[in-house]
Amino acid sequence: MPRVYVSSVIDASADRVWSIVRDFNGLPRWMPVVASSRIEGGQPSDKVGCIRNFNLKNGGNIREQLLSLSDYDYTCSYAILESPMGVRDYTATLKLTPITDGDRTFAEWTAEFDCEPVREQELVDQIGMGVFQAGFDNLKRQAGRR
Repeated sequence: MPRVYVSSVIDASADRVWSIVRDFNGLPRWMPVVASSRIEGGQPSDKVGCIRNFNLKNGGNIREQLLSLSDYDYTCSYAILESPMGVRDYTATLKLTPITDGDRTFAEWTAEFDCEPVREQELVDQIGMGVFQAGFDNLKRQAGRR
């Protein structure tokens, strides 16, 4: 089972970064590849079990379900229900840890999934750099001190 791990340091407090990433429907605010998003069924975007349905700027559509959300631990987990990427049994966790030295944030994003063996490295690279790292880079621009 392929595993993706990406980490970064963001020059902003964990509270500040969490205020951006906590909204399960807020991807268009901070993920450069996301064009629009909505929560199905009118549920709150912080309700465990809610489903976000979002469109990518390249025209793709993805549906994900919120599995856990902890304001105390600054963490959320989700699963992909439908995606054009060719992944199965995909689960991911985004976790923030306060860095007290300088009031910064250590951010970690992990994912595990199944896919066709010939696509493993391609998908690990695509998710790791094209999604996770791109998201962290954008968070640094948005939340970081100027």
